[in-house]
Parts: sequence; structure tokens; C-alpha cells
Amino acid sequence: MKKGLFFLAAILWAAAASFAQIDKMKEVLDDEMDTENFTLRFLNALNGEPVEGAVVELDDIGKFETDMDGKIKFPRTPDGQIGVHFKADGYIPTDMFVEVVAGSIFNNHISVSPEMAMEYFRIILDWNRHPRDLDAHFTKDDDYHISFRNMKVSDDGTATLDRDDTDSFGPETITVKEIASDAHYTFWVQDFTNRDNSNSKALSRSGATVKVYGNGELLDVFTVPQDGRGNKWNVFEIVDGKINKLDNISSR
Repeated sequence: MKKGLFFLAAILWAAAASFAQIDKMKEVLDDEMDTENFTLRFLNALNGEPVEGAVVELDDIGKFETDMDGKIKFPRTPDGQIGVHFKADGYIPTDMFVEVVAGSIFNNHISVSPEMAMEYFRIILDWNRHPRDLDAHFTKDDDYHISFRNMKVSDDGTATLDRDDTDSFGPETITVKEIASDAHYTFWVQDFTNRDNSNSKALSRSGATVKVYGNGELLDVFTVPQDGRGNKWNVFEIVDGKINKLDNISSR
């Protein structure tokens, strides 16, 4: 009986995952089919749900409000960077850039952080359609390793994997309640889809971005280096309480 219930639960979970992937792909197709407008979608980094009613200002373009799907549409622009300024009740204001390349915004899903305690530290990973599964990893030397396949919550409860995503776009989100000034931390991203191919360029072509929030604001944004070979993106380390950029692709 227990085995039967487990098997049924597994089938239902797989079906739900498949429907979620279908919904995501429908969004992508809808966005790509619109030849007159670009679309940006804003998601809650803790649960992946759309953020409705946010005010988004685009440099030299205009001001918009997100709809029930968390999206805004605006006229297509030439290739280049667009400054994006996001504000919404209950969320940390986010100022960043998106890039138009070859007439497309390759990763138009932007995950934003709900408000949190000033001392908290939050890392958010977004990426494009391919590869399907990127994994966020955050380690504190001689203490914990937060990731889906290691420890989802540190033993002392100060670090948590809030959300794992295995079917494209993200977000994957890690929240840390305390950063010790005398400890060393490292954050990296593994291309789990191509984990056995150390020569792969898929990670460098994923359009992955990492946003780091702390002190009630967006502290930094990292974009994956292009045309690198490898399945591990070493993003940053924290030394003496300060973020140091690593930003290189290597083999795991």
C-alpha cells in the first residue's frame, strides 16, 4: 500500500513538473512571437510567483506597471543596454541593466527580493532556457555547504536554500541570516545538466545572472562570462565581510 501511494505521488509530482515546464515554454513562445514589443517578467525570488503592480522605469523609454503575470511590454529597441529600475511594496528596490543582443533579450525573467532584515544576505540566480538545470552553491569554510544536493539548511539555521529550480529560468535563491566578519564564504554555480562535460560552453551561453542583496539594497549583479568552457562558474567570495569578484568559468 505504501509503495503504491509513493508511486502515485511520484507520478503526480512528475505531471506537475511537466505542466510547469509547459507553462514556462508557453511564456517564452508568447514573448518571442511578439515582433513589436519586448517583454520583461518580474518574479518573487522566494517562490517564483509573478510580481503584480510593480512600477518599472526603463531609461529613455518610459514607466510601466507589471500585470497579473508580472510582466511589462515595451516597444523593441536597438541592440544595447537598457537601465531597469524596479519598485514594489514589500520588495527591495532593484536597479540593473538588461541587454538587447541580435534583436532579443535573452533572459527576460528577473527575480527580485522581498524585503528582509537589514543583516540578511540573499543570493538569486536566474538564467535562460538552456541548460535546464543550474545549481547554486554557497559554502562557509569548515562549516556548511548549501545547495540542493548537499545541505538545504545549515546546522545552525543561518543559511537556507529557499528555492531550487530544475526546469530552466530559475530562480534559485539562498538566504543567509548572518555573515561572520572573520569567516570565508564562496558562491558558485554548477551546470548540473552538463556536469559530465567539462568542455561544455552551455553554462557560458546560459545568460545566467546572479543578484546579491544585503543591507536592504541590491549590492551587486554578476553576469556569466561568455564563450568559456566548463561547467562551473565561480562567481564571488566573501572575505572580511566584503564581496570579492571571482567571475570565471572552470571545470568542476
